[in-house]
Amino acid sequence: MIRNRIAALAATAVAASLLLTACNATNQAADAASAAKNGVGAALQSLHFDNGTAKQNNATPKTGDWAPAAGKPAVTPAAKKWVQLSAAKAGDLNPVVVNGAGFTLYRFDKDTANPSKSNCNDACATTWPPVVVAPGGKIFIDGVDKSAVGVVKRADGNLQVTIGGWPVYRFSKDLKPGDTNGQGVGGTWFGVTPDGKKAGVQGQGGTGATGTGTAAATSVVLSDETDFGDPSEGLAGSGCQNVARDDAASSLRASGALKIWSEKNCKGESKVVQGDIADLASIGFDNKISSVFFG
Repeated sequence: MIRNRIAALAATAVAASLLLTACNATNQAADAASAAKNGVGAALQSLHFDNGTAKQNNATPKTGDWAPAAGKPAVTPAAKKWVQLSAAKAGDLNPVVVNGAGFTLYRFDKDTANPSKSNCNDACATTWPPVVVAPGGKIFIDGVDKSAVGVVKRADGNLQVTIGGWPVYRFSKDLKPGDTNGQGVGGTWFGVTPDGKKAGVQGQGGTGATGTGTAAATSVVLSDETDFGDPSEGLAGSGCQNVARDDAASSLRASGALKIWSEKNCKGESKVVQGDIADLASIGFDNKISSVFFG
């Protein structure tokens, strides 16, 4: 009788132990799933936002915003303890966001803002190094609204800074502060404004922050008169194209984004435009177009 009772108690203890183990495993799985789901949220919660520049906040030098040595291209950076986002002027872009070293930051039309997602990886991320911050790091905001700033987890696991939902990048061919060599590249790369829109793009037609993207133009019609009046000249193709009648255009029609230049062979002053511009004087380019670049 006693032996049977002891056996029953042992069996009950074993069953309870198995049940507890199963419950723990279930809870651990649920916790893991929750952590994976909320990883970016938790990472964002761990970041510290401070108004002003890194210098004004006495940030530790050489632990944050990166920049190449003079004349050397940017490389994919390691996640830093702090990054700086400042509204500034760079070249013809005003406003545009720059990092703590004064280098222009860009957004990519093939990414998405809602939800935030980077589609620039591998070789792309070498040409366009993402701005990444370490978990628990600091983001100094100077002229940028904190509500516009966030992070997204990249395919490599790093946390990339976002503005207006758009992941932001440097450009490897910007070799000094204030360079804007990435503006308009491929009709998909543009400097990013403090609210996440495309910097310096005229005639966006409201598409700048909607996530619809900007197609590169493959042709343009340049008119000597405002409001697309005759005479006119058409150009099409890819890359840099010189106009036949130099410095004559007062308006243009284009089906996408292109870059206009004040000198032959895509040199001199430039602007990225999108769509129709009825009066080039409105962007300071009346009778100034000598060449165009199709991305």
